[in-house]
Amino acid sequence: MADRVMLTGGTGFLGSAIARALVTAGHEVRALARPGTPRDVLTGVPVEFCPGDLTDPASLAAAARGCAAVIHCAADYRIWVPDPGRMTAVNVAGTGAVMRAALAEGCGRVVYVSSVATLKPRPDGSPATEADAARPEEAIGPYKRSKTEAERLVERMVAEDRLPAVIVNPSTPIGPRDRRPTPTGRIILEAARGKMPAYVDTGLNLVHVEDVAVGCVAALTHGAVGERHILGGADVPLGDLLAEIAALSGHRRPVRLPIAPLWPLALGAEAVARLTGREPMLTLDGLRMAGHRMYFSSAKAERVLGYRARPWQEGVAGAVAWFRAQGMLPR
Repeated sequence: MADRVMLTGGTGFLGSAIARALVTAGHEVRALARPGTPRDVLTGVPVEFCPGDLTDPASLAAAARGCAAVIHCAADYRIWVPDPGRMTAVNVAGTGAVMRAALAEGCGRVVYVSSVATLKPRPDGSPATEADAARPEEAIGPYKRSKTEAERLVERMVAEDRLPAVIVNPSTPIGPRDRRPTPTGRIILEAARGKMPAYVDTGLNLVHVEDVAVGCVAALTHGAVGERHILGGADVPLGDLLAEIAALSGHRRPVRLPIAPLWPLALGAEAVARLTGREPMLTLDGLRMAGHRMYFSSAKAERVLGYRARPWQEGVAGAVAWFRAQGMLPR
């Protein structure tokens, strides 16, 4: 009989890819889902849905019951939030609740889907590794801070409670089914619409979402308990990403701008966002992050998990094609 795996975040971008990878690997999937959450990204995938919420410990216990393993992928992933406390409740307290449920129900393995947000980019722009761990106070913005706090919580539970958890750190997943979309998916979508004529000189690590998902599943059996494993792809200058999107969508290649004049614009965009409740495209934390090249090495995951990543351009093409198929871009 196939192992049953409890999955949080299965109705989201990365989570739905993990659900597919689990099914392909022969696992049964029990996905925690909040009532009313759209499940269309899992249409046709044989998944058992279990109602629940990260803030409801009883629902987590029910979802974990009878499962051999847990993959905790759910998170509040936004660069700007009007209420950082809510993000902390989901990303930190919610993570602790999932880990306690896994322990109480005797799940033999946990994969915690963290993020490279918990790592410090290197000042010289060279790829960071699992050894470049950040302290919460070093993280830029509420998302990175909350993910760093959550990762440190998991590490403490491994050491003190013998939690059988493996940590994986995806870089920047891109590809199809980014329904919300994520902050990076939003950049791809807006650029494909021709609404990003300029950019600042920074860089990020891009990886196809389906490769990250396969890496998360591999961590169930091959990951080192208590250790981090970066699941990344290629280090890409932002200008190269936008040029690729422009070529796919028939728009002019954007121009590079200095960061300095953008600070007052970001301040104004956040002020408008606080009034409207709509997430701004330009934020102060985003500009702070742009001051670093967020490059990472997946060498450890390649060695330990057998992890591999396809060319980053396939992820961009997949994202643009999916947005177009959903009517979010002109055909």
